[in-house]
Amino acid sequence: MTQGLRERKRAATAQALAEAAFGLAKERGLDGFVIDEVAELAGYSRRTFANHYPCKEAAVASVAYAGIEAAADALEDVSDGRPLLDAVEVVLRLQLTTAGLSRMREVLALARAHPSLEPHVYHVQHRMRLEVEERVAAVAAGRYPASYLTLLVGAVYGMVSTALEGLVDVRLPGDPPSRDAVEFDEFLTEVFNHLRTGF
Repeated sequence: MTQGLRERKRAATAQALAEAAFGLAKERGLDGFVIDEVAELAGYSRRTFANHYPCKEAAVASVAYAGIEAAADALEDVSDGRPLLDAVEVVLRLQLTTAGLSRMREVLALARAHPSLEPHVYHVQHRMRLEVEERVAAVAAGRYPASYLTLLVGAVYGMVSTALEGLVDVRLPGDPPSRDAVEFDEFLTEVFNHLRTGF
């Protein structure tokens, strides 16, 4: 399911626009810039922006989607005989890089300050989960019921979202030291231990 050249170019354009929108939102706040400035900063026209995003909020939220395709493609290299939970762990650890996690936290912080961004953030998170669920289903190759796949991927992403939303005190590399915080890698290990052995 590796992308062709046309799809890669389209994805690169969308990502450049998302990066520009995200940078402007961090610098000026969500209300401090317009779509024309996003397009100009990224080196594209307003029409190109409109071909990718319906509004600047969608572009800002989409910055968190970077790397999902590469991470999901990693599932294609997971052997068919590998336990499904192990396959999910492989792709999740690739999807949730330190840079990606930090960016997701920044987008969530922007969404708390600008409620109009929230539905777009949830949409991106939903896309990420569905993308992995689709790839996991291909790896599972009929060995598990469809409902099991949905519940498994949903449980993993639900647990991880507690860290991204600040409901669990998780420290990312580069965060200031905290006595009570758990390192993110340890948190993921705990998540998958719970899923393997129960709560």
